[in-house]
Amino acid sequence: MANSKPLQIIYGDGTLGVTGPNCHYIFNYSRGGLESLVYAGKEWLYREPKPTFWRASTDNDRGNGFPQKASQWLGAELFSVVKEIALQVNQKPISLPLAPANNRYTAQEFAEEIQISFTYETPTVPTTQVTVTYTVRSTGQLHVQAHYHGNRQLPELPRFGLEFVMPTLATGFKYAGLSGETYPDRMAGGVSGTYQIQGLPVTPYLVPQDNGIHMASHWLQISRQSTKDNSDLNRIPFQLKFSQGQKPFAFSALPYTALELENASHQEDLPLPRRTVVTILGAVRGVGGIDSWGADVAPAYRIPGDQDIIFDFNIAGV
Repeated sequence: MANSKPLQIIYGDGTLGVTGPNCHYIFNYSRGGLESLVYAGKEWLYREPKPTFWRASTDNDRGNGFPQKASQWLGAELFSVVKEIALQVNQKPISLPLAPANNRYTAQEFAEEIQISFTYETPTVPTTQVTVTYTVRSTGQLHVQAHYHGNRQLPELPRFGLEFVMPTLATGFKYAGLSGETYPDRMAGGVSGTYQIQGLPVTPYLVPQDNGIHMASHWLQISRQSTKDNSDLNRIPFQLKFSQGQKPFAFSALPYTALELENASHQEDLPLPRRTVVTILGAVRGVGGIDSWGADVAPAYRIPGDQDIIFDFNIAGV
């Protein structure tokens, strides 16, 4: 049954708080994104989700020199900054209520829908923009849309999506999509179904690299049973669900970021697993290797830098 109560809005000095049924969101203006995502009293974010462009180089990437060609996207992964923030309340644009303008609001502000957009600028040459738009409706569900603006002078991308770093390790995940690890050019063996995965498995390559991608996914449910709050002794599992918007998405669920994998020369160089890293992806480069582990990816499985990429998905507690 749909919730009939409006969302409560809290206009902070540098943040926007939104409280709905069994959920609470905080958007941070200076840090550029969603800094807190709470369902049923459980925090799901360790830091703000940011656009992700880089995947840890594969053996085949290194063989065909792709990391050198695409190196600008590694910088974009690290150093993209927010240039513009736009806010709408009940589908009507309002000026960003930074202090002291926020003082004209009370603690009793309500709305049926809140939409906030963050436009990031990449440190590429030339620059381009990515706009991430969050929409919270009265049901409490969070809708997310990401839009990469193509530029014909930019190199091919390794991937495009959003990276969510969660505070503690997941006990596992469940998803609806294709079986096993799949990439755009490695999907023929995947069987559609619903799959339960224990833990956050990492393929033990001699040299750590990108792994764990699942293409054509309809939904993903992450399970955790611990928080960073030492007083929280409850070990009953709790879940967060990502579901497709207009079309299926790709994802990975690992204990490492792409940069941690990229920085490791051997398995023992990887840090102790402490967090859950979920990437929801609208575009993924293939792995190639048709003729050898050095052959480039077939054109159909590349991500041209000049093409816009738009995808969306939903987030909700379970």
